[in-house]
Amino acid sequence: MRLISWNVNGLRAIMGKNGFEFLKDYPCDFLGIQEIKASSDKFPKGLDELGFKNIKSNSAKRAGYSGVMSFFNFDCETKFAEFFPDDEGRVLEHNFKDIVLFNIYFPNGQNGDERLNYKMKFYDDFLVYLQNLLANGKKIIICGDVNTAHRPIDLTHPKANEKTSGFLPIEREWIDKLLNSGFVDTFRFKHGDIPEKYSWWSYRAGARNRNVGWRIDYFFISNNLAPYLKDAFILDNVLGSDHCPIGIDIDI
Repeated sequence: MRLISWNVNGLRAIMGKNGFEFLKDYPCDFLGIQEIKASSDKFPKGLDELGFKNIKSNSAKRAGYSGVMSFFNFDCETKFAEFFPDDEGRVLEHNFKDIVLFNIYFPNGQNGDERLNYKMKFYDDFLVYLQNLLANGKKIIICGDVNTAHRPIDLTHPKANEKTSGFLPIEREWIDKLLNSGFVDTFRFKHGDIPEKYSWWSYRAGARNRNVGWRIDYFFISNNLAPYLKDAFILDNVLGSDHCPIGIDIDI
């Protein structure tokens, strides 16, 4: 099974750029997209032509903001966040067999202390929810824009961003807690400390052309799925957003 995640930075914009053309070269069983920035009455035409059996969405109440959407070719139960008030359209949870698959657009903490506190509460409440799922024997896959680079290798200028949300110690420590709770970062698990591999680049100063970026998009899987992970990849050649798609191949 191939699963792909992508912060598209606007569903209507990405459809207007034929941004999903890459799926012809990377067909998948699941595509989770974040930051769709559209409610159901504003969804563009053509989504049903992408070739997926099912489409589920969770849009923010605020127009033109946040939102997640999942496309998939298997039967499952889909629900919104049970661990956090989700009026910002941040979570889709898919349950099938003994697997729980999350498509999440995690909060950004760069707009002051209030949003940073919101982000950290989201992180903490989600981790408690995950620990309960693990205790009940679930296998877990988490994909999405986590809005935090974990280690210095995961961004071009770590020293300059030590006091920037997205690379703050408390944010990075949460990823440590997640991994220590029984999860693996699939890209590092398969590729080790390969440098200069990013998933987001600022639109400013030609950052993408110079590969001045951050790796803030992830697939995390629970340890009980790690033996079945075949590959993890970053499709940094796919354009259309300030993020690029990432994915995993896993035998489930």
